[in-house]
Amino acid sequence: MKQLPLLLIYTRLVLGPLMILCSALKVTHYNIIAISIIIIGVLSDIFDGIIARRLQISTQQLRRLDSTADQVFFMAVAVATYLQCPDFFKAHALQIAILLGFEGLTYIVCFIKFKKEIATHSIGAKLWTLVLCATFIEIVWHCQSAIFFEICFWFGLVTRLEIIAIILTLKTWTNDVPTIYHARQLRLGKAIKRHKLFNG
Repeated sequence: MKQLPLLLIYTRLVLGPLMILCSALKVTHYNIIAISIIIIGVLSDIFDGIIARRLQISTQQLRRLDSTADQVFFMAVAVATYLQCPDFFKAHALQIAILLGFEGLTYIVCFIKFKKEIATHSIGAKLWTLVLCATFIEIVWHCQSAIFFEICFWFGLVTRLEIIAIILTLKTWTNDVPTIYHARQLRLGKAIKRHKLFNG
């Protein structure tokens, strides 16, 4: 059981490239396969942390690996989706570039300050992951997305800005910081209350 969280993390590292391969080969029923991969990937992301906390094995190393796996998985999903729906990505190239730029900025800021990758796992970032999942599913199915994409874009910017604010507020690198308010409390040397399932 103690290996299950790690297995779920590595599952995303396998599913991402698999989705690219299926997209490149234009396999039959690709849409259904791709959506299944996205859903399984997101579920693995949700439950790896929950299970690790329940088993009391949620270490900093595991949380950092979790964050890296998330990035690899969603970048692979984006590449696979681009291969299927290039026109959508071309039509929204500026917004996608801005969003990717802010995502990259969070990592740059964190590396400059702490020499480590991000693992804040904020509540906002978790909610944005669900929105991102819904957006990709819509794009995969229709090769277009209007309302979901706009929500994803703006919510993504807000949550990236909060992550940057959290990093700049913290005195020392800390994983699982629910919000900027909690980061402020940590900076003041105060204990914070984390949800035992989602940020415990």
